[in-house]
Amino acid sequence: MFMDEVVLAGIVIVILTAGFLGGFGYFVWKDAQKGKKSS
Repeated sequence: MFMDEVVLAGIVIVILTAGFLGGFGYFVWKDAQKGKKSS
């Protein structure tokens, strides 16, 4: 069962990291788009 917990923890960390980076990148991209439109 130890391997299952390690694999599950790894998957959760990967999903959280990808979600955080994706959300941060999306926010930066939207902010850049907004900046281009205003200027």
